[in-house]
Amino acid sequence: MIGFLRFAVIGLGALSVLFWLVRIYARSLRREALEKHWARESAAGVDLGPRDAYVEAGMDDYEHGLTRRLVWLVFIVPIAVFAVVVFVMNYR
Repeated sequence: MIGFLRFAVIGLGALSVLFWLVRIYARSLRREALEKHWARESAAGVDLGPRDAYVEAGMDDYEHGLTRRLVWLVFIVPIAVFAVVVFVMNYR
């Protein structure tokens, strides 16, 4: 039992680190895409307003979007796979 608890704590810690790394990376990709879009459109003469306001509005949309929620699969998928493997191995 102690071994399982140790595995669970270490596993959840590793998944937490991975979750934050993926989250930071996904946010940086989205921010970069918004900055490039603003630069491309403003060079074409389209007025999108101030750059910082445009990027922040886009990041607010990102925070409520599907992509942000999909990052939670970093936790859900490994735990679900582990639970299925344990179930199958113990109850065949």
